[in-house]
Amino acid sequence: MVFGRTGGILEILLILIIILILFGPSRIAKVTRELGRSIAAFREGLNEKPNDTPAGGPDPDEPKE
Repeated sequence: MVFGRTGGILEILLILIIILILFGPSRIAKVTRELGRSIAAFREGLNEKPNDTPAGGPDPDEPKE
C-alpha cells in the first residue's frame, strides 16, 4: 500500500505536482498572491478598533430606547 492512513510527504508532493500541471505556474502565483492579500486584509480588519463603524451605522453613544 503506497498511501498510508495518515498521509505523508509523497501524497503532498503528488497533489502539488497535479495542481502545478492543471493550473500552471503563473496561475498558481496569481492565486497565492491574492490569498496573501486577503489574509493581510483580514488581519488588518481584526486589528481595527471595535468602535469604528461605517458611515450610516448605529451611534454607540446614543441611548437605546
